[in-house]
Amino acid sequence: MKFFLLILKNLILITCIFTSWQCSSQKVQLENAKAQNIEFLVEQAQNLWDSRIDSNAIKKANYILGLAYEEQNSNAEIIKLYSKTLFFQGMFLENDKNKKDSLFHKGSEVAKKAVLNNELFLNLLNNTIGDSSFKVLSALSEAPMELVPAMYWWVTNKLWYLNSKPAIERINHRELLEIVMHRIISLDPNYHYGGAYRFFGVFYSRIPGVEINQSKTYFEKAISSNENYFGNKVQMAEFFYQKSENKPSFLIQLQQVINLDASIHSEMMPENIYYQKRAKNLLNQQDTCLLYTSPSPRD
Repeated sequence: MKFFLLILKNLILITCIFTSWQCSSQKVQLENAKAQNIEFLVEQAQNLWDSRIDSNAIKKANYILGLAYEEQNSNAEIIKLYSKTLFFQGMFLENDKNKKDSLFHKGSEVAKKAVLNNELFLNLLNNTIGDSSFKVLSALSEAPMELVPAMYWWVTNKLWYLNSKPAIERINHRELLEIVMHRIISLDPNYHYGGAYRFFGVFYSRIPGVEINQSKTYFEKAISSNENYFGNKVQMAEFFYQKSENKPSFLIQLQQVINLDASIHSEMMPENIYYQKRAKNLLNQQDTCLLYTSPSPRD
């Protein structure tokens, strides 16, 4: 009897081990399949991003990246692509204010979480003395190069979300936005075609009490960084020349952009085509309204 009980116990043990091994094996297979699926989704989204001249492509990319982000919300590649595709859709494809705000807000939050949860950032944060707000700002001022994309899309999306809000909201976020973008300038000033300089050109035209020539200085730096990116010139016309009521420069700069060939630089061709459309719209508007109106959020 004892012998049979011993055999039974061993059979139960073997069955448990085998079942456990099967479950473990299936779990590994499932994880591998999931990883391969995520990789496939990212690849498809990247292909759609490359075809972003088609408005439907960018919307499909955002849908796919949303699925991938739900599965891997700490994946740096997904975060970078997702936050900039959200920005692109909000900036160039949507006309409804609420939809634009929703896209900018989502893009900002996706990138923000990537920065604040990054291991290197957390090490900086934990080694800083002070209250929580000071520690975050201090850590951001020392953020490493690898965080440049996430920081840029966090703060750029945030700017355009705030651009349609009362000025007090931009003032309340000023310190954070300035620290992040100045850190990007110190690490990679040419990132996204002089994006940090372009940011300050827009931002300082939208903050009460700031000398408007600060906006001019940063737009000039953006153009020097990359004169082939039409957004640097179009935004300078829209935000600086309109605010400073310099109509001749406003007209000349926009007409120059319209006369350029947007297809010369393939990597920025979609953005340049949209900026040419924006330049044409601004020229059409200047005959029917006051020279300076509250700018619509376009980047």
